This record gives sequence, structure tokens and C-alpha cells, in this order.
Amino acid sequence: MAPGEIPPLAVTMGDPAGIGPEITLAAWQRRHAERLAPFAVLGDAPMLTSRSALLGLEIPIVRIASFDEAPAAFASALPVLDVPLAKPAVPGQPDAANGAAVIAAIERAVAATHAGEAAAVVTNPIAKSVLYAAGFRHPGHTEFLAELALRHWPGEAADPVMMIASDMLRVVPLTIHIPLVRVPGAVSTDAIVRTARIMAAALDRDFGIVRPRIAIAGLNPHAGEDGTMGHEDRDIVAPAVAALRAEGLAVTGPHPADTLFHAARRATYDAVLCMYHDQALIPVKTLAFDTGVNVTLGLPFVRTSPDHGTAFDIAGRGVASPSSLIASLRLAASMAERRYGRSRDILS
Repeated sequence: MAPGEIPPLAVTMGDPAGIGPEITLAAWQRRHAERLAPFAVLGDAPMLTSRSALLGLEIPIVRIASFDEAPAAFASALPVLDVPLAKPAVPGQPDAANGAAVIAAIERAVAATHAGEAAAVVTNPIAKSVLYAAGFRHPGHTEFLAELALRHWPGEAADPVMMIASDMLRVVPLTIHIPLVRVPGAVSTDAIVRTARIMAAALDRDFGIVRPRIAIAGLNPHAGEDGTMGHEDRDIVAPAVAALRAEGLAVTGPHPADTLFHAARRATYDAVLCMYHDQALIPVKTLAFDTGVNVTLGLPFVRTSPDHGTAFDIAGRGVASPSSLIASLRLAASMAERRYGRSRDILS
């Protein structure tokens, strides 16, 4: 690695029966056009070679022993730190026998960022139901990454917050994968204040936005209309907004969600804190379905991921778009550059 460059990105293979391998191959194939920073894949090298042949891509795969070898190799081949699978992967047919390797790839990627060998972690999609048979006990990627952060950075806070980011909109859902009927009980003033603080710190440090503007959506229609359509916005959300403003943060709300996402309103803020999953993800996926990036804020390392799943139904057909993975790679590099305070050489 040349002086002044950041380390390469660590890309995990995700479920090898899904689209992760092929969008990774496609992203490497577009490395020059997209001006991507060097990355190395933690995955099964024979599987990637086989998938490349199946798709008719003929992409050279090179095994490397360490991340230090990735930048030089990246120009002419896809660098892979081998994480062998227990069984050959068949596109569209997930196998729990390979779950241990999928988990190991994530663990090695985080360990590499802790050691300074990798600049950031970019995770390909996993299938939690498949991993449970291999001992995975977490609700998802985010919770597992939080545990790994505590393992490697025991003295630092690990309070993960999910953001979906695109060039058009950044959103954070306060509550995520819970039934809608449980959302009002999970919305609290403390949770809003904590999440908005994490958002503000990350937007400043990782996105380079000085004094970021955060809009906070109301829970109820019309943000409750002063209690006539629910008391939560008046009694829970508004006090959180007041507390955050008293801290000097540029926070507004609660805003009616139905008028918060059109173009003119998007120009008035840098990110939105929404109260529940669909309130956040419907607008961002409508505006940027192929280019949205899942970013985990509140960790001591940079982590991004495509904002889609394993797509077993189309795996191996060569029709999966690599756009979200490419956006994830670009954003991870940008965030890492800010954290490292250094630049990198970009492929010409």
C-alpha cells in the first residue's frame, strides 16, 4: 500500500447461494468505470471462479494471503482471502452447511478493520434462517456486528443505528423489525434523543456535513394535530425535539410524514429520523431503489451493505444489478477516507 492511501475495503461473500457473489464479480468488472477503491473479498475462491464461469464473465480470481496484497492485485484480478465452504454452493439453493463460512467471513472482515488491515466492511446479503442452523443467534447483521465491535473495541461504545442512504435521501427508522402494533409503545423520548445524537455525530464525521439538519417525522397522521389524532407526537416526540435543540443540534419536528419527502422539503434537511420501518424505507426505496445503501451508524468501524436481500430466485442468472453494492463500496470508501483523514489513489 502506497503512502497516503487507505487500506482496501473488506467485502464479505454473503450467502454463496444468493446474488452476493455475482454482484461482487460485476462490481470488480466495473472498477474502472465506477472508479472504485481497491477491495478484497472474504469468500470461497473456487466458488467465485465457478460463478464467474457460469455467468460467462471469465473474471480472474487471485488468492491473497493478506489485505496488503489487495491493491496491487486489484488492477488485474479480483483479490480473495479464501474462506472455504463446506459444500459447493448452488445458486438459488441455500445450504446450512455453509453457514459457518458465511459467519467466519464477517468475523474476519471486522477483525481486519480492527487491525488496520482493512478500511471498512462491506457486507453482502445473508439469509438469517439459513445461518441459524450454524449457530447464528442474532436478529440480523447489525446486531452481530455490534457484538463483534464489543469484542474488538471493548472500551468503545457500540450503539448501532440503521441508515438507508442515497444521493436523494437519507433516512433512519427509530423502530425497525417489529410489528406495527408495537411501534407506539417502542417510541420514547430517550430513544429519539439517543438516535438523533448518533445521526448527528455520524453525519458530521463520516459524511462531512457540518451541523447536519435532521428532520424528525411524527408518528401519527398530521403529526397528531396537537393530540387530536394521538398523543405521542405532542407528549413524546416534541419533547425530544426540544431537548435536542437545547443541545444545539439543528433538529426540527415533529413533521407530518406525508409532506416530508417531496423534492422541495428534501432540500431543507440532511436526513430524516422516522418512527418506524416503512415510514422510512418506502420513500427512500421509491426514490433510489437500485442505489440505496444500508449504513450502520454508531459503530467504531465503517460498515455498509447493499439495501437488498439474497434474491435466491434470480441467483446465477446474471440479471442481478450490482448498483447497490457499487454504491455501498463508494460510500464505504468515502466514509473511511474521512475517518482516516487521508486520500487514496483512484483507478484511472
